[in-house]
Amino acid sequence: MTRSSAREIAVHIIFTLGFDTRSAQEVLDAELTPERFQELAEELPLYEQFPNEKQERYIRDLVQGVFSHGPELDDYISRYSVGWAFARIPRMAAAVMRTAMYEVLYMSDIPNAAAINEAVEIAKKYEPVEVVSFLNGILGTFVRTEFEDTPPRPEKKETQPAPEEEE
Repeated sequence: MTRSSAREIAVHIIFTLGFDTRSAQEVLDAELTPERFQELAEELPLYEQFPNEKQERYIRDLVQGVFSHGPELDDYISRYSVGWAFARIPRMAAAVMRTAMYEVLYMSDIPNAAAINEAVEIAKKYEPVEVVSFLNGILGTFVRTEFEDTPPRPEKKETQPAPEEEE
């Protein structure tokens, strides 16, 4: 299992927590079992491989961190989602943004650009392109604003066709 897959599983669990009255620990204990993975693998190939010890620790740390910092992460999302009420943001997109923001703020071994890129890739699987663009914009603005040493977004250059080579 790759870290990307482990991250996506964590996002699924974080999404589930939005509908559940159990604690993060209770949900993790129920979802991170070989039996549950076997059930889920029938519909989602993501669950075909059970995480090793390191991957399971990463999933647990990420889910518990997002759960314990939920109000702070939601405040950041609200602050940077200009023109959108938090309630309008699709729940999966919110779970993806919470995950990426938590990684940026609290998991120093994950580069900010990697956290954002992974979030966008996960969102592409579950949300329409407009929501993915919105999510990308929020995360990019969040990182550039909260971390002043982040370089500004490069200006888009018009692509010029390559000169034709002479034969």
